[in-house]
Amino acid sequence: MTETPRIRWVADGQECEALWRSAAAPPPRTVRVADDTLSADAAYRLACEGTALLWHGDFQNARQLLAALARRAERKRGRGSRTPSMGSDEAARPMAERFHLHRQAQAQRARTLSMLLIPLDADYTIPLRRAPDLRLACSEAWGDADPQFGVSVVSLRELLGLIGAHEWRKKGVAIPALGGRIHPHYGVFSPVRGEYVDLVAQAPLPDALAKDSRAFDIGTGTGVLALMLARRGVARVIATERDPRALTCARDNVARFGRETQVEVREADLFPEGRAALVVCNPPWVPARPSSPVEHAVYDPESRMLRGFLAGLTAHLCAGGEGWLILSNLAEHLGLRSRDELTAMFEAAELEVLARHDIRPRHGKVLDRDDALHAARSAEVTSLWRLAAR
Repeated sequence: MTETPRIRWVADGQECEALWRSAAAPPPRTVRVADDTLSADAAYRLACEGTALLWHGDFQNARQLLAALARRAERKRGRGSRTPSMGSDEAARPMAERFHLHRQAQAQRARTLSMLLIPLDADYTIPLRRAPDLRLACSEAWGDADPQFGVSVVSLRELLGLIGAHEWRKKGVAIPALGGRIHPHYGVFSPVRGEYVDLVAQAPLPDALAKDSRAFDIGTGTGVLALMLARRGVARVIATERDPRALTCARDNVARFGRETQVEVREADLFPEGRAALVVCNPPWVPARPSSPVEHAVYDPESRMLRGFLAGLTAHLCAGGEGWLILSNLAEHLGLRSRDELTAMFEAAELEVLARHDIRPRHGKVLDRDDALHAARSAEVTSLWRLAAR
């Protein structure tokens, strides 16, 4: 058991402490009580210095202050640029270097904006003027309120993200190929990049499914691909996941679609036991270190999940079966993994490529020329690789 993190500060000459609610960062070491009298310039200076501001004023004023801090952070990073100003030679930098600078800038901005803190009572009530009732959203993210934890503190930026997650969960994300909506839970990556779902909806199913209509979906997340396979007529789909939030989310979505007899969600690190005629995996696409739990769906350090899937695929395919790897080539355009490295992984795993189906992304960043990574994003292609044992 690890000790529950606590945050400590001094108010009116008395030492105070509370539970620290953050999955993304440790509690700040320096905390100052702040209210509506604090100017945005002073707040920004303190936040940049690493001093957290525990808000005791009006909640809506805190939201306005956070927006003001964000504007100052953007001005510091450079007008019209998503990365710090790098001079006239910016375009000449290798794309991998630009990517890492972009990530550093994102991390610095997140650290600064996370310094504005909000208190919560034991029942998740926010004890501030004009504060909304966020008890349901908090319960969805952290579980039912437990009086033994007492007062807690969370960054306002993370609290607003929690509100957004609650709205995603309530309204869902439309998936046209599924004929319905997927409801992502807090901390589970939302399937907003719908093109990869279209690939799974359209690729020809392997003939081996006629003999054994069973498929595995490795790292299922929200369960969207497992449900897509069930919709296409696969009689039995075993969806695996190791993250507790994703397990709950996938099971909830399977129940919403009424596919419990077809889709089973199991806790596993990569593969379940046995073999299947089709094994599908949509691993994180970028080989880099995540900075928060939800980023594990995007960043795969040293391509660990990708390598693990490829290395174990042959042992889990039945005769004539196929492995479907859904992977963007964004990492190639960022200079983080070459196509030769990917095909070398196929070779090492004794896999052959039967076919590849490509689709262009449709998200807004493809058209955003102010994005520091626009050159890579505009060239991105998402592929479904149909693999078989040699």
